[in-house]
Amino acid sequence: QVQLVESGGGLVQAGGSLRLSCAASERTVNSYHMGWFRQAPGKEREFVAAVMWSGGSPYYADSVKGRFTISRDNAKNTVYLQMNSLKPEDTAVYYCAAVRWGSLRPLFDDWGQGTQVTVSS
Repeated sequence: QVQLVESGGGLVQAGGSLRLSCAASERTVNSYHMGWFRQAPGKEREFVAAVMWSGGSPYYADSVKGRFTISRDNAKNTVYLQMNSLKPEDTAVYYCAAVRWGSLRPLFDDWGQGTQVTVSS
């Protein structure tokens, strides 16, 4: 299983932007479709965005469509999530994971440590 390390979170005011990164420990990640998920306090983890192994066909949850952009740089074994026009309801711990295209469910059971995003009103 590929090890993934999320970074780039922080505290930002509503309307601000952040760019999250998900760095993989090995190049095999480049053969996986990848996704971002988030978990707010007291809530279940939810899907945010996904991108195919090639970088094509980005797909978003309705709640972030038009504000977030997922991308990947396979030369750097890294997946990104550009988050613009942030809202307080975007506050959560964000995780990346390899996903099954179609169901968009994680391929593996283990999660990284995530990165905290806090949006103040």
